[in-house]
Amino acid sequence: MAIRALVFDVFGTLVDWRSGVAREAERLLAPYAAALDGGAFADAWRARYGPSMETVRSGARAYVDLDALQGESLPEVLAAFGIAGVPEAVRAELVQAWHRLDAWPEVPEALARLRIGHLLAPVSNGPVRLMVDLARRNGLGFDAILGAGYSRDYKPKPTLYRDAVAAFGFAASETLMVAAHSSDLAAAAQHGLATAHVARPREHGPAGGETAPSVPVTFAAADLADLARRLGA
Repeated sequence: MAIRALVFDVFGTLVDWRSGVAREAERLLAPYAAALDGGAFADAWRARYGPSMETVRSGARAYVDLDALQGESLPEVLAAFGIAGVPEAVRAELVQAWHRLDAWPEVPEALARLRIGHLLAPVSNGPVRLMVDLARRNGLGFDAILGAGYSRDYKPKPTLYRDAVAAFGFAASETLMVAAHSSDLAAAAQHGLATAHVARPREHGPAGGETAPSVPVTFAAADLADLARRLGA
């Protein structure tokens, strides 16, 4: 079947989370940590991302959005870097750093091309408002906002992929999950979605990122513009 809808992982796939969080951490925490390594701070905060979501995925607590989870994990990160005395207002503003991330350079134009013949939506662990803020900041032309805020759970729980298919009403095989993370694509494929891997070799800065999928995929692309070309956009 032809691909009729594309649904996207966002952090790492469409936007550069590490650089954005590092920039905002260095700016906001300058009065409290003048020599802060923003990249290391971003890495440490992101390392708590999965474990915090697992409390919801496991059923140990009701759904709370990613902003709340990031706010809960932030004091641990500050303590790990020996940063003290940060006012609550500054901490809240730092959580908003995740709303001010920049897209990878080719993404806005590639999405515009893809949208001509396809429906587009994020399927991210970020809440609806965060996705809207990133879309408005970067000119990302989504037709809907799906993902954790829509399904009230976190990837790789099945409901996120099933809801993404049901939302647009196409067959799972007509719905393409796009991600820079093989684990996300493997989970989507289990529910019948077509899959596209987008290489992001700089996602983790010096630590790199996935340059190729480690699981079978429908498409393997060098970046989103390459995927658009492969889909005839």
